[in-house]
Amino acid sequence: MWANDHASKALGMEIVEIGAGFATLAMTITTEMVNGHGIAHGGFIFTLADSAFAYACNSRNDNTVAAQGQITFIRPSKLGARLVASAREINRAGRSGIYDVRVTSAGTVIAEFRGHSRSIGGTLVPPTEPQPR
Repeated sequence: MWANDHASKALGMEIVEIGAGFATLAMTITTEMVNGHGIAHGGFIFTLADSAFAYACNSRNDNTVAAQGQITFIRPSKLGARLVASAREINRAGRSGIYDVRVTSAGTVIAEFRGHSRSIGGTLVPPTEPQPR
């Protein structure tokens, strides 16, 4: 998935950690991401949270997309800040899932995001065939 994720890579995101039902991504706020108030534009914070959500809901190798996402901005972030988005699975049943993402900077909560996912069938990585002994 990362190989084809040109949007996240173009924004300088990096994968910190991924496991079954969770993912952590990070990004540093650049000049191009600061709005007219001199703070990080909310759209970039949302995009980081959305990317962490995407990796968390695809972490079990089921093709999954976002059905809905909502963010609440708690505090502003500034130029040069390193933002860390930690996503975790809250519930997964059938083809639907709910994930919470907390975006922090130096341990301070910047935003809280909740995403709803929908599995669309198939896998990201083809299943491997058992190898003969």
